[in-house]
Amino acid sequence: SLLARLMPDEPEVLGLLALMRLHLARADARFAPDGSLVLLRDQDRSRWDAEAIRAAVELLARAERIGQPGPYQLQAAIIATHALAPSWEQTPWAAIVAEYDALLGFQPTPVVELNRALAVAERPAAALGALAPLADRLDGYHLFHAARGELLRRAGDAEGARAANRRALELTANPAERRLIEERLA
Repeated sequence: SLLARLMPDEPEVLGLLALMRLHLARADARFAPDGSLVLLRDQDRSRWDAEAIRAAVELLARAERIGQPGPYQLQAAIIATHALAPSWEQTPWAAIVAEYDALLGFQPTPVVELNRALAVAERPAAALGALAPLADRLDGYHLFHAARGELLRRAGDAEGARAANRRALELTANPAERRLIEERLA
């Protein structure tokens, strides 16, 4: 791309470009025909643009060779790890948690902590423990409550899950997100 040619030795520019390409590579699989969200675990990976993923991974490798990691590169690395996994079940969660740990060094925000906790969520009890310290800071963030609801459901706490999803529903006006949360509540 033009940006990468103009700034070939800028690893964060390469990381940002890789991140954008990785998101676009999955765009067609992110929404169902009726406009509802399709969660990453449920996306049809055959609809992902394999060529765009390959090109993004090459950009990311080029950025990594420069040796100046940054937040865009780490965000792209997380998405690339997901994109390269053959299936949701074969996702290397330890690698993703490690990438989030590195990203926290650059962006120690509650949202990054939440996303890290979701990566840990393949073990629900550990993930709920990681979410607990975020409760006060993210009480007004609908995705915190939606994530907590999903973890509680996986842990077998149906009533806790319903309460968390009701709170998430109160906090969002996005129609696709509301539909997903309403489906979880049904």
